[in-house]
Amino acid sequence: MKSIFITSLLLFSFFSSAQTDQKIYNIINSVSEERIKKDVKILTEFGTRNTFSDTVSNTRGIGAARRWIKNEFEAISKDCANCLNVFYQKDFVTKEGNSRVPHDAWIVNVVAIQKGTKYPNRYIIMSGDIDSRASDTMDFTTDAPGANDNASGMAGTIEAARVLSKYKFENSIIYVGLSGEEQGLFGGAGLAAYAKEKGWDIIGILNNDMIGNIEGVDGVIDNRTFRIFSEPVPPTETERERNARRFYGGEVDGISRQLARYVYKTVKTYMPEMNPMMVYRLDRFGRGGHHRPFNDLGFAGIRIMEAHENYTQQHQDIRTENGINYGDTFEHVNFPYAKKLTAVNAINIASLASAPPAPKTVAIGGIVEPSAKLKWDKVEGATGYKIYWRDTTSPTWDNSRYVGDITEFVLEGVVIDNFYFGVASVGKNGHESVIVFPNQILRN
Repeated sequence: MKSIFITSLLLFSFFSSAQTDQKIYNIINSVSEERIKKDVKILTEFGTRNTFSDTVSNTRGIGAARRWIKNEFEAISKDCANCLNVFYQKDFVTKEGNSRVPHDAWIVNVVAIQKGTKYPNRYIIMSGDIDSRASDTMDFTTDAPGANDNASGMAGTIEAARVLSKYKFENSIIYVGLSGEEQGLFGGAGLAAYAKEKGWDIIGILNNDMIGNIEGVDGVIDNRTFRIFSEPVPPTETERERNARRFYGGEVDGISRQLARYVYKTVKTYMPEMNPMMVYRLDRFGRGGHHRPFNDLGFAGIRIMEAHENYTQQHQDIRTENGINYGDTFEHVNFPYAKKLTAVNAINIASLASAPPAPKTVAIGGIVEPSAKLKWDKVEGATGYKIYWRDTTSPTWDNSRYVGDITEFVLEGVVIDNFYFGVASVGKNGHESVIVFPNQILRN
């Protein structure tokens, strides 16, 4: 009788940790293609959103665009009983020492914070860029509609706020429009520094930059694949941590890479029709995005974007040359695809915002033994823990075991030399934290 009870308990523990959440499917279904399309259209009609364009006009320039975005966030907040704290966060930049700054100006971000019910100082961030540019980044007067780059990411962020603000989450969510991306990632740098100053515990940032193009300059048409860019390890790691990696591994297991794997796993679980493509690089070759300033300060951050870019529609004056139509205009955006990538963001934000914190310390041992032993610190709010492991050459966590509410476990028959390991916290709702790669060694 006792063995039957234990078996039943183990089965219950397994299924309670493996279940999916109907709320996540509801979120997918709530994302509106029409609302995204409407918002992209409005953003393109400000003429140019160059960071240094007009700030006084109500119809043209970045000033009008950011006021409209702020009004949208405030309208969303009104619909959810003032659940969003909406404000401008700004920093002043000057021409001195900045080759892409035509004149001194304020870099103004539009921030909307949805406070968590249990962990109000833990934040998951979704960002889009407000600004656009013409062929010459110093040209702040020429029309630059910036439909895909990056009205698509900004509209997706606004739509995610509309959908997710209907729910309550344990962790806080930040929806933000960042400025100054084209001139040097100024907006991201300003907000990252602001977060550091305020002592925010950042779970990670999902930077959305171009989520609406499916026809690549390479001739490929693909409406299901998207890229997740992530750096391998934080630039803030210590010399001791770097030396440890040489002997114990972890060259591709930094906090941003784990965030990328989290997105991959969530999408494969809830949106199996999509094809998430993890790219083991901070960003595209020789180029940058607004997650990087967060990475620079030691925060986890990734870039989510289309898989196939069309360079004739990026950073181009509107014109026709040799039969090619140049310019980032409204008709080039594929809105069913933008809807899908908005949903990708929304479900990952919802899952992370519903999960307990990750363990801060994970220790591993098992040198010259036929097993691997893991030990981690107890997490307030976690009802259990899940051990993951994978081949050292695998990009994804392929094996897992839910071990219940204990803080150490021995994986018998799993040789430590042949795999990489990690541990995630699990909440009572089944949502998991980001996986933590071991950061201490257990000596025998």
